Amino acid sequence: MDDNFYMGIAIAQAHLAKDILEVPIGCVIVHDDIVIGKGFNQRNTKKNTLYHAEIIAIDMACKYMGDWRLEGCTIYITLEPCPMCAGAILQSRIHRLVYGATSPKSGSSGTILNILDDPQYNHKVEITTGIIEKECASLMTDFFAELRRKK
Repeated sequence: MDDNFYMGIAIAQAHLAKDILEVPIGCVIVHDDIVIGKGFNQRNTKKNTLYHAEIIAIDMACKYMGDWRLEGCTIYITLEPCPMCAGAILQSRIHRLVYGATSPKSGSSGTILNILDDPQYNHKVEITTGIIEKECASLMTDFFAELRRKK
């Protein structure tokens, strides 16, 4: 399995969000080539700002691992994480982040700031960007274009 394979699963999760009119962001967490967590954006559906794809996937992965530490895990996200999700990735000790599209409005893994590479933190996260980037970006642009068209 490779980054493209797992990002494909994250993209499928993003489509689940889109299907319920949520912003199409999807996420999977992998440990030893096994998907141990997955999630898609559900903030509007759950009426709760915490229901980002990453937070849902981290919660599932922690339950699978039986620990808050997700050492040795890779998280795949269709969109660069926001500050809350980047913080959760850092706090959960995830080893590696792979994301598709950058987020010019809230990206906190290199675009606006990089929480995951701040030298003041004792944990560093390896970051890989641009995996299936065009498809991940078009999920977002197409979704918002459709919303504007409907209005």
